[in-house]
Amino acid sequence: MRFLRKTAKMTAGLAITCMLSATALAAEVTIRVGHLNPADAFQSHSGAMTTIFKSLVETASGGDIEVQLFPNGQLGKDNEVIQQVRDGIVESTISSAGGIAQHYPLVGVFDIPFAFPNIAVANRVIDLRSDFGKKFAGDLEKKTSLKVLGLIDSGGFFAFSNSKRPIKTVKDMEGLRIRTMTLPTHQTIVGSLGGKPTPLPWAEVYTALQTGVADGQMNPVPIIAFAKFDEVQKYLSITNHVITPYIWTMNQGFYDGLKPEHRAIVDWAAEVASEAGRGVSRVIEASEHGLPKLAQKMEVNAVSPAEQAKFAAASQPAVRKLIEEKLGAEGVDMLNAMLDAIKNAQ
Repeated sequence: MRFLRKTAKMTAGLAITCMLSATALAAEVTIRVGHLNPADAFQSHSGAMTTIFKSLVETASGGDIEVQLFPNGQLGKDNEVIQQVRDGIVESTISSAGGIAQHYPLVGVFDIPFAFPNIAVANRVIDLRSDFGKKFAGDLEKKTSLKVLGLIDSGGFFAFSNSKRPIKTVKDMEGLRIRTMTLPTHQTIVGSLGGKPTPLPWAEVYTALQTGVADGQMNPVPIIAFAKFDEVQKYLSITNHVITPYIWTMNQGFYDGLKPEHRAIVDWAAEVASEAGRGVSRVIEASEHGLPKLAQKMEVNAVSPAEQAKFAAASQPAVRKLIEEKLGAEGVDMLNAMLDAIKNAQ
């Protein structure tokens, strides 16, 4: 009897293995998608985007396309995975501005502080369907040979958190070691406000905050929440000083090599998933997964409009000067196109 039970288990295991193998063999195309954030669709917008993309693509293609997801930075650092996509090792990735900047520096134009007045305007501009989105994506594609599948915000406006004191005025920034992405524009923002920029890769941020290597950091509320920075930070100051893009790319050669009907499915699924990602970010911000959750452990304050104007006066000229010096005429042209788009979207 024991032998029969053991044989039955082995037979069942073999059947499952064969079924999975048959499913893998049935797929004509495999798309591997990497991103830095949690896989849970209710914790991060890229988790939601990739979950939806996988479901839509596999269903609409009748199983001809298999989508494999690699969340939580499993494939490496942001800029490394982008290089893998460019080299054709991985098919697709959703990346932060910090990762993209090492391949396409003009992404730095988004970092003019207080350029976007609200999230509605940001949604109209940071979008592949907008005139500016088409210009930005077209230039990125031309310079990197990456196909842009999606362009959304990174989770909302950035806020500052730190372990020392509330940030209510520019003076409160003085001397604070603030972790930034490895973006010269973000480092300039912190420096122009009197802080000490501390550029670090994402994987090192929690430990740096925990050990005091950095006093604080800046990110959108959903990212602060899922990264559990409330465990190592006491103060959260809602400054809304900058909003950056998350950019979804695919290897151009791979994309071009898809059957027309498969390309149409990928385009459609990425558009739907990107819209869902925007919505998820707003839900996370307002729900128990976002600001209310953080407020249970952190002291939260909102910087007044009058003080925001002082933050802008201190930081905007420095970042604009950096863009002019580092990104040249192309950078200035892209910046002006973005500012015009913001004006027209209001």
